[in-house]
This record gives sequence, C-alpha cells and structure tokens, in this order.
Amino acid sequence: FALVSLGIMVLMILVEVYKALFFNAYKDNGDCESCTVTMYECIAGYGLGGSSIAMFGRVGGGIYTKAADVGADLAGKVDQGWDEDDPRNPAVIADNVGDNVGDIAGMGADLFGSFAEATCAALVLCAQSPDLAVHFTSMSFPILVSVGGLLACFLTSFFATHFFPVKKDADVETALKLQLLISTVIATPIVFFVSGVFLPYSFDISGKTVYWYSAAICILAGLWSGLIIGFITEYYTSFSYRPTQRLAEACETGPATNIIYGLALGYKSAIIPIVCLCITMFLGYTLGRMFGIACGALGILMTLATGLTIDAYGPITDNAGGIAEMTGMPKHVRKNTDKLDAAGNTTAAIGKGFAIGSAALVSLALFGAFADTVGIYELQLIGAWQFAGLVLGAMIPYWFFAMTMESVGQAANKMVLEVRRQVNEKRQGQADSKQVLDYKSQGVDKIRQSLQAALEGGINENKSIGNVQELSNRVGELSKILREKQEELEQAHGRALGAADPDSLETSNEQYEKCIAIATDASLKEMIAPGALVLLTPIVVGFLFGVKMLAGVLLGSLASGVSMAISASNTGGAWDNAKKYIGAGKLVINGEVRGKKTEEHNAAIIGDTVGDPLKDTSGPALNIVMKLMAIVSLVFARAFPSESKGGYLQQLIGK
Repeated sequence: FALVSLGIMVLMILVEVYKALFFNAYKDNGDCESCTVTMYECIAGYGLGGSSIAMFGRVGGGIYTKAADVGADLAGKVDQGWDEDDPRNPAVIADNVGDNVGDIAGMGADLFGSFAEATCAALVLCAQSPDLAVHFTSMSFPILVSVGGLLACFLTSFFATHFFPVKKDADVETALKLQLLISTVIATPIVFFVSGVFLPYSFDISGKTVYWYSAAICILAGLWSGLIIGFITEYYTSFSYRPTQRLAEACETGPATNIIYGLALGYKSAIIPIVCLCITMFLGYTLGRMFGIACGALGILMTLATGLTIDAYGPITDNAGGIAEMTGMPKHVRKNTDKLDAAGNTTAAIGKGFAIGSAALVSLALFGAFADTVGIYELQLIGAWQFAGLVLGAMIPYWFFAMTMESVGQAANKMVLEVRRQVNEKRQGQADSKQVLDYKSQGVDKIRQSLQAALEGGINENKSIGNVQELSNRVGELSKILREKQEELEQAHGRALGAADPDSLETSNEQYEKCIAIATDASLKEMIAPGALVLLTPIVVGFLFGVKMLAGVLLGSLASGVSMAISASNTGGAWDNAKKYIGAGKLVINGEVRGKKTEEHNAAIIGDTVGDPLKDTSGPALNIVMKLMAIVSLVFARAFPSESKGGYLQQLIGK
C-alpha cells in the first residue's frame, strides 16, 4: 500500500507542478491541446525514472541474489551435502540478503516502474484527445483508476485478517490466492464507477469515437487477464497440481529428464497467458485504439498492491527458514517454515506472472503513445526497414537473457571457489589440531560397530551370492550404507570438535563478508552491459534508422520477450517446488518414499540450481527490456528524425 500510495502521490505532485509551469494547459484556446500534450510528454519522464531504478533493482538485484543462491547450493548442498542454510556455509548470509535485494526491492521497483509507465502512457494518450485535454478531471482518469485499485486492495486485506483467517498450513496458499481473486471482484464495480463519473459519455481519440463503457471494458479485460495469468502460473508451479508432481517423478531417471521435462513445462505454461494478453490487446485496440490498450495495462495493475503483497510473502518465509536453520532452532520450526516457503514459491511465481503480463501491456501502451507522438497511425509491416527492425527486436531479449545468465554463472563460480577455499582451510586446520577429542560421548563406538557389521555382512554375502546382477545390486545397497556411515562419522567428529573448541566450527563474520563482497561486486559490474544494451538500442536505431524501424524493434522485442519471460519464470518455479515436493517426502516410487538424501532429491537440486537464474534473474528482467526500450523511445520521440525523412543513416544511403 505504501509503494502504490507513494507512486500516486508523487505523480499528482508532478502534475500540479507542471500545471503551474504550463499555464495554458486545460484551457479552451488555440494553444490548449499542444500545451497539454507537451506537459504530459514531459511528465512521461516519471516513467523513465521508475524503469531506470527498476533496471538496478531487477537486473542488479537478480544477479546478486542468484549468484549467492547458486553458489551456496553448489558449494553447500552438492559439494558438501549440507542442508540448505547450514551456518557452516559462508555463502548463506549473502543468499538471505539476496532474497531481499532481488525479490523484494527488485520486484517492488519493477512493479512501480510498470505503474508509472502505464499511467504516463495513458496520460499522454488522453492528452491526444481534444475532448479530454480540456478537462482536468478527465485527464486524471488514469490516476483515478489506480486509486480505485488501491481502495479495492485495502478492502481485500480485511478478508484475510477478519473473514477467512488461516487456521492450518494447507490454508496458506488458498488464502493468498483468495486475496487476488477478491481484490479483482471488488475492483470490477469500481471500474464502472470511475469510468462513468470521470469520463464523458463519448470522446474522440486517435480518430475513433470511444465511449465510457468501452474504456471500462478495456480495463476489465486487463484486470481479469491478470487474475487468470496468476492462477495459470499457480497451476504450473505449485506442487499441489500434476505438472510439478510429474516433474518430481521425472527425477527418478536423473537430472537430465528433470531438466527436459521442466523446459517443456515452462513453454506450455506460456500458452494461456499469451492468449489472455492477445484478447486484452484485441479488445483494447478495437474499442479504443492505443488508449484502449493503455486502459488494459491500467486494469492489470489495479491489483498491484495485492500482487506485490503475495509476491513478498515468498522471500520473507524463505528468510525465516534460513534464520531458523542458522540459529539452531528445533527441527519442527524449519519444517513449518518449509511448508510456508513452498506456498511462498508459488505466490512468488504468481507475482512474477502478474509482473510479466503487466509489463507486456505497459510496453504496448508505451508503444502506442510513441507511435501517436511520432505520427505513426498505421504501421505497415511490409518494408525493408520494418522487417529488419522486427527481426532485430526479436533478438534483443535473447542477447539480454544470455548476458544475465552468463553473469550469474561467472559470479556463482567465484562464490563456489571461495566457499571451497574456506572449507578446505577449515578442515586442514581441524586435521592439524593436536586436541584430544572425546569421540565416545558422541556415539562413535556404536557407529563403528554398525559399520563393521555392514562390512562383514557384505563380505559374507559376496561369497554366497552366485548371480552377478544380484551381487551388483547388493554392492549398490552396501555403498549407500557406507555413505550414510561416512556422514554419521563426519557429524560425530564435528560434534566432538565443537565440544572441545566451539570456535573451530564457527564461520566468522569476515568469511561471510567475503561472499557478500563477491555477490555485490558481480551485481554492480555485470549489470552495465545489459543495461547499456536496453538503453542505447532505441536511441541508436531511432536516430540512425528512423522511427519506422524502431517501431519494428519495439514490437519484435515485445513479441519474443513476453513468451521467454513467462516460460523461464515458470520453469524455474516448478523446478524449485519439485525439489520441495521431494524434500517433504511426498514422492513415492514403487511404494517407497523418496525424500532428502536420495538420488531423486539430488536430481531435483540440480534442476532447481539451473532454474534459479531463470526464475529470479533473466526471466523477470525481460520485463525491463520490454518497458525500458518503449519508455526511452517515447521520451526521445520528439528528438528523432521525422517519419518522412527517415533516420540519418537512411538519409545518407537512401530509403
């Protein structure tokens, strides 16, 4: 609520300030229309500022959190066999800090950027209408839609606290889903009220007569599309449903089939959200041209406060589980936080789907404002520059995706090497210690006896088993027992060492800080190239090749970026929940429960590690690609060479 309220308040202050500067705005005279249009084109810089900060939060934060997360998983769970958030792992603090940097600050900045850009795009398009530009109340319509959405979200919060409080663990996910549904239902009549009161019965915009109820229908299309996208995302990523359960079952044959099935799941999950967005775009353009599409973007963002709330739930519960593990709290506490975290992973995926859907509509709304500003009312796709622009634009998300994935990989590699160095140094110091350790009190004698019995039994069976295949199976079982005994001996040694010298097992603040420094340096350095790509592409194309090719670039990046973002986010979310499904002991194969410390769980960990940068860095960061390129194009629209002249390079080589 604070984020949305602050965004609305600052935007209204900007409008009032610019009203004082552009004193002819809203006046019924010859300069009124141009003055009002110019005023709101200047205010569009508010959206550019929001997206620029979102670039830092989403891209930089995503690199930070996944460099720490992947590094901690590889060095801790895969290399050492430690539990998640084990305090012996020097990367766990960086991992927990990263949850706040990427998933809280990054998502907040991303959705704030969407709100600012959608509202600014709608304001610029409203200013194009001579019927709306002369009335301050009509020009405030986009802002009032957001205010109505905030009111709906505020009323919704009482349902979770007073009407449907959570009584058991299984109710958490349902309660969070209900928040999104109830806020959408409450917002529906508010849309009709705001549209009917603050818009004239009919008005002309972009050469089309639009009615107030047409604007309301466009908003509702976006509003309900957002809800459907959220529920479809939940279906594909929650382990309460078959897609993620089948993904967990695929781990039976190893990590390769897990990854293959996860990629297929992500691609399939994009189908219905894309269809919903297409319907919203079709209705918007049919009923109100680009203004209708901008209304659709406002609609999907009406439940912004609720969407941000349920998204933030995930990293909060994840951090709570980490704190429980690192402080040595009872096992049942971590078990409870894991249940909450599983629901949080699903709600986080819902929030990401919501953010991606809104980014697609916002990008198209900004494109409409850009097209109206430069005088492109009908874009003909048949043309050399337009074709080239479409293909180039479709490539940009892949380039950006590759750079962010590579950045996470490089930073995670540094993190793993640092953790390994620290662990090896610590173990070497323990081996060189001259202390006499009390192994008897730690149950080592009992472990020795069970180990000796297992070895002797294996030797005797080796003599008696004649079938080679049966002997091979028995050796595999014996190997598993020996690995378990090895882990028990290491734990006993650690307990004995801790009893003799408690400080020897502690990870110092300096060791934690080295891992934090690696993640911080990587996030700041590695975001420069992706950021420059997104910021400079529309400027270079617009000035050198003209606005027609730039229009193709914007549409191409939107078309490929939205599908990539949805599939990547859902693939990563499903892999994460498949791991939790197995870890909770819910996977049963041939009547045997396959939980933690099994081959299936190890395969799921590998899938989750691969999916981490997909769902928390590269996938959601494509939101910024779609929005930032469009808002940069809108802000620089007046500076680009006119459509009739073409870009400077076009002028040199001929059209």
